[in-house]
Amino acid sequence: MVHIRFEGRSIDVTETQVGIAPGMNDVAVKERVAQHLDVNCDRLSSYVIDRRPSGDLIIRPEAVYG
Repeated sequence: MVHIRFEGRSIDVTETQVGIAPGMNDVAVKERVAQHLDVNCDRLSSYVIDRRPSGDLIIRPEAVYG
């Protein structure tokens, strides 16, 4: 499962829906997610990819504290 948090929306999709394969690096994952969202890849440049022990991915904005 891939959970995407983008501009206030939460989207859950499968890896196959987005075209993500095991072992893909963060840049490739962001490219596939950007294509799925129909946005330019640079809009996800500051996003973080959390890889959960279950194999799920969480793509979210970087948290800023302070």
